[in-house]
Amino acid sequence: MGPTEEFEQEARRCGYRRIAGVDEAGRGPLAGQVVAAAVILPVRCRLIGVDDSKQLSASERDRLYAAIMDRAVCVGVGSSTAEEIDRVNILEATKLAMRRAIGELSPPSDYVLIDAVSLTGVAMPVRPIIKGDALSLSIAAASIVAKVTRDRLMARFHEIYPQYNFLSHKGYGTEEHLARLAEYGPSPIHRRTFAPVSAMLGTTALEAARP
Repeated sequence: MGPTEEFEQEARRCGYRRIAGVDEAGRGPLAGQVVAAAVILPVRCRLIGVDDSKQLSASERDRLYAAIMDRAVCVGVGSSTAEEIDRVNILEATKLAMRRAIGELSPPSDYVLIDAVSLTGVAMPVRPIIKGDALSLSIAAASIVAKVTRDRLMARFHEIYPQYNFLSHKGYGTEEHLARLAEYGPSPIHRRTFAPVSAMLGTTALEAARP
């Protein structure tokens, strides 16, 4: 059936008016930012085809991204860098990106629906929903905005570091990416605490130490 407004309507019945859906993209890759989006949709918003971004093709995501940006009351985007991910771990960096996205909303939200993350440090009630991107329309919309935004960021990094072909794999640990990582070593945007990258750094250090 796809995502609905059930959770948003339930929040409105409790008196809340600006309900933001929040989701992220990029927790798994070996390189690049983790990106979060927060989306407040108008009441009874019809966005045909909106679903969990992982269930959509790139062209469908691009089309729906444009529709969401056009129809939403407001959209906020936040991210955490590879350096921040290495410093605080990927879960805490994801929460940081989510708080930044919520902070970019204008007007601000008064209630947050979030995909399966318990989020503290925000000034409004937060409701985590397991598989929220498949159930809540605003979370699904946020998942699309986050994914498209991150993919476009990785396309820019592809221009800076073409030897890794980020345009193809977006930083995920594909066979091609691992082969290029082995050939060229980590770039400045690689996450050094992620196992394949840290293993590569360890190998490089050992080779450098050999007489």
